[in-house]
Amino acid sequence: MRRWVLIAIGGIAAACSSSTEPEAPSVTISMNETASGGTIGTVLVEDTDGGARFTPNLTGLDPGEHGFHIHANADCGDGGKNAGGHYDPQNTGRHEGPNGNGHLGDLPRLAVDASGGAAAAVVAPRVSVSDLAGRALIVHGGGDNYSDDPAALGGGGARVACGVVPPITG
Repeated sequence: MRRWVLIAIGGIAAACSSSTEPEAPSVTISMNETASGGTIGTVLVEDTDGGARFTPNLTGLDPGEHGFHIHANADCGDGGKNAGGHYDPQNTGRHEGPNGNGHLGDLPRLAVDASGGAAAAVVAPRVSVSDLAGRALIVHGGGDNYSDDPAALGGGGARVACGVVPPITG
């Protein structure tokens, strides 16, 4: 009899310990080339204790570092120009990078390997998945110096890829 009681208690404890915790918010964004509209992959965004983690699975980009930003509007029309400016909810008007006190649209630079792929995750410490609702992600053709000097908006240049953020789950 004792053995049955212990088995029953163990089963109840296992059932209680396997209760599911709420899933952290996440969103997968389909990214398209701005010139052709062709799909180049996705970016998964998940909340972490250190901020939002952006995990790209992209192909067809020029090798090197690229500016990577959250833009204000959920619209990739007109070669990505309809996405508007960088996401700046506090109207700082400053481009200071993902760790600075400027706008929230600055993400860590996107690293693209020699074959044109980007797969290395980056974390934006001041951003959460909920900040992306109603926005777009943009990959710029050039790098990003997180400053407005010597070129405005970090010198990232042309918008080469864009993705509208779909509804957020979790």
